[in-house]
Amino acid sequence: MALHRSLTCSNLLRSLTLGLLLASCSPDGPQTWSGYAVGDFVYISPAIAGRLEKLWVQPGDTVQVGQALYDLEDEVEQASSQESLDRLNNARSLANDLDKGRRADEIAVTQAQLDQALASEKLTNTNLLRQRQLFEQSFISKSAWDDALNNVQVAQARVAELTASLQVAKLPAREDAQKAGRANALAAADVLRQNLWRTKQKHLQAPVQGLVNELFFRTGELIGVSQPVLSLLPPSNIKARFFVNETDLSQMQLGQTVQIQCDACGPPIQAKITRISSQAEYTPPVIYSNAQRSKLVYLIEAHPSENDAPRLHPGQPIDVSRVLQPLPHRQTAGVNSPTP
Repeated sequence: MALHRSLTCSNLLRSLTLGLLLASCSPDGPQTWSGYAVGDFVYISPAIAGRLEKLWVQPGDTVQVGQALYDLEDEVEQASSQESLDRLNNARSLANDLDKGRRADEIAVTQAQLDQALASEKLTNTNLLRQRQLFEQSFISKSAWDDALNNVQVAQARVAELTASLQVAKLPAREDAQKAGRANALAAADVLRQNLWRTKQKHLQAPVQGLVNELFFRTGELIGVSQPVLSLLPPSNIKARFFVNETDLSQMQLGQTVQIQCDACGPPIQAKITRISSQAEYTPPVIYSNAQRSKLVYLIEAHPSENDAPRLHPGQPIDVSRVLQPLPHRQTAGVNSPTP
């Protein structure tokens, strides 16, 4: 009889325990899934190799966009930039010179020669008139008259030559030469821009706001192309990663709000689901437990706000629960009626 009573109490205890477990797993109760915090780091590396000359940050520093991170030696790049600038100034000067006529002093020389030729032409014309009268009166020979006439023609040709030379002196270079000069100036500007870009690559600035997570080099070390010098962790790149089984997957939706809790995180953190994996996988070893071992689960990622994200640390274990929406308030008929 005592044995029967003992078995009955034991069965009753198991029944109560099972009932409590079922109640805690009810869809209306809070469900909790295990996971961990993840950080997508931004690795800052140079596009040009060089020796690390100066570090402006240390691990744990918070940097803003545009803040100086590190400097590489840039003596060669500075010299190349200066050379390119000098070549650009030279090309621009030549191009501008092609757009102008000859110098004012050169034009003045041609103008003086033209004035002299005009005076000579006037003199030969006057002499021709005298020679004509003398020829008509038979005081000079036919050859003398021909010489006077020839001198006038020579003087007129000289005036025409110098008039054309003066016009040409005021003209710019030919159109093709001008285009070539402008093209040379543009090419020199492109070379300068390339060298300035190379110089800028030796002085890296923060492309995003974030926390300096780790330094991989020290001052004086030689850094190759694309070798990360440091890593940044922007708040927007911190997320929660957790795993749910197939039965709970139907309750998850993109954009849904979940609640994150962890040790030393302070108050619960709310995050929005941004990814739901379509493929099942085994629970990662980092969150193995007796209840989850050898279970197929689905990966879900959720991003907290940028203000709450720094409270999570990559690799930190977390517990995630679904935020339950309050049930709508329903009034019972006659609830406000007076008690009879």
